[in-house]
Amino acid sequence: MRFGFDIDDTLINLREHAFNIYNQRLNQNVPIEVFHNLKRVEIHEPFGLDDEQGNEMWRSSLEEIYYTSCPPFPDAVETLQQLEKMGHEIYYITARPKEHGERTKKWLKENGFPVHDERFFYGMQDHEKVEIIKKLNLEYYFDDKPEVLNTLLNESIKIFLRDQSYNRHLNLPRIVNWSDLEEIINEKVK
Repeated sequence: MRFGFDIDDTLINLREHAFNIYNQRLNQNVPIEVFHNLKRVEIHEPFGLDDEQGNEMWRSSLEEIYYTSCPPFPDAVETLQQLEKMGHEIYYITARPKEHGERTKKWLKENGFPVHDERFFYGMQDHEKVEIIKKLNLEYYFDDKPEVLNTLLNESIKIFLRDQSYNRHLNLPRIVNWSDLEEIINEKVK
């Protein structure tokens, strides 16, 4: 089978990592519970930043956010390694900017993710991401963004939300723990 995965906030805990970096850089101590209750993707509001300031903070922090100690979600690496061992094809489709694509691929490999160069797609907007997902004829696709998954609802792809506070209002199949993926697939195959 062919599996597609978004990276940020789907396989790796990027926003929480960035939230911790914001706390350090802004010399604040916003509780992590605030992060876990955010209703939007952007994380700047609890730090007293407006959208423009938040965008600037994100851009100026990208190196540190993307390439420091951002943790994969529990069991994400092991689950994808197991899928590959079982003979499944793994595709990564990320909206990370082009200038970060190759370093992101290298970072994923260094952190144990099974990455093949020809199955790694980056540097696109969300609407372009959807077109790539369709062209790859994936059987499964996992993402955290409602905007991406909503555009795939009428496709034959089995879509799953990676559970996040900002997507809980959606009634779509979701994955909370990557260790549950094998059970989910077995249920869908029946």
